Amino acid sequence: MAASAGARPMICTLDTTEVASATAMDQFDAGCVALMDRWQPMAEWYEQRLKQGLDASCKANACRIGPRVVARDRAGRGLSGINMASQDFLSLASHPKILAAASAAARRYGVHSAGTAMQMGLTTLTTMLEDRIARFVGMGQATVFPSGWTAGFGAIRALVRPGDHVLVDAHARECLQDGAAASGARVHQLPHGSYEAIARRLERLRDEDPQAGILVVTEALFAMEQGAPDLHALQSLCRRYAATLLVDVANDLGALGPTGRGVCEMQDIHGGIDILTGSFSKTFAANGGFVASNHPALRLALRVGSSVQGCSNAMSPLQAAVVLAALEIVDSEEGAERRTRLMQNIERLREGLQDAGFEVTGAPGAVVTVRLGRLECARRLTADMLAHGALLNLTEPLTPGSAHALWRLKLLADHGADEVDGFVAIAREAKARLDDVNARTAALQYAVA
Repeated sequence: MAASAGARPMICTLDTTEVASATAMDQFDAGCVALMDRWQPMAEWYEQRLKQGLDASCKANACRIGPRVVARDRAGRGLSGINMASQDFLSLASHPKILAAASAAARRYGVHSAGTAMQMGLTTLTTMLEDRIARFVGMGQATVFPSGWTAGFGAIRALVRPGDHVLVDAHARECLQDGAAASGARVHQLPHGSYEAIARRLERLRDEDPQAGILVVTEALFAMEQGAPDLHALQSLCRRYAATLLVDVANDLGALGPTGRGVCEMQDIHGGIDILTGSFSKTFAANGGFVASNHPALRLALRVGSSVQGCSNAMSPLQAAVVLAALEIVDSEEGAERRTRLMQNIERLREGLQDAGFEVTGAPGAVVTVRLGRLECARRLTADMLAHGALLNLTEPLTPGSAHALWRLKLLADHGADEVDGFVAIAREAKARLDDVNARTAALQYAVA
């Protein structure tokens, strides 16, 4: 999707240094035969960044998640301020009903599943959750996983085999990409959001390999650019070529749509996708994920065919209880009211940052993506924000030229106008300071030349 109209990309003229401008994989010593020693230059580089105040990674929260938090950086130094770094879209993590559900589950079941889903790690709460999430997404059945990552990875790993084909959007979540790579199937990474590329590849594959299984993998709402594909068109295309469509709904389910059913509801295809995968961590206040479908064999196929279900402990009873309680809130008038407040915050933040000269990309969603440009400028700007009371994350490219540095700002329903406007004010001032340093550096360089 095109960038915001009128946005002024920052132009950085600072002298770059290895610490400020290099990428992580620049430091990786691939020629070293000692596997752990390969990472030593990167570790030293990260320590230098930390000393210079240019490392925003691995922050540790020191309180309940909320609009304002207290935290520590990787060196243990204190941070506090407006929180745009935590994913709790409807602000349910400390909701009284959520805390009560977790407490009741701990008293009845204890805190540990104590087994795999394929053996005896399920609880009656887990099976209730599988039925409840299936109804919520309009599917015949669902299978829960201990995390959203394992749900996406496990679904693809179980579904396809060597000789099959996986067509995956280039911007799809890493768990989907990794699941495809681990499956042994032939992986076709296609240009982001290109219906035409998928159609051409499906037509070619069906001509060349008519008996192969084909899985098409995309997201309902992409995390980086917050764009949504036409799900009706993709599902019709897959049926035309006897392919299976898998759509990940981690970024939209619960947070978007009139009743919280996300992009599928907004595009009027609720219950009409072959397979959905999703995560509970962004809106439903717990680790965990799910795979849902109308096919009667998929749940058992995942139990038998996914190593996550057979070799890793199942979701804990506390996780299941929390998600069940969150679903009741999401699917209620209170949930609708929380989504309304969330969308108001999304629109307010996007408008404020655009007015401040930032490049806001994608469609409105609970994560507001801001493209920052060069790494050195992005790191210095982020450090200034953290120092002045704005907690946020910096998404950095791992390799040179691989992507833009981004802010992925995470809104909460409980953010108030004061927090949103305060964050914008801090960002505006930080950008002005950086622009001033850039201008003075450019003038000095011109004078010397």
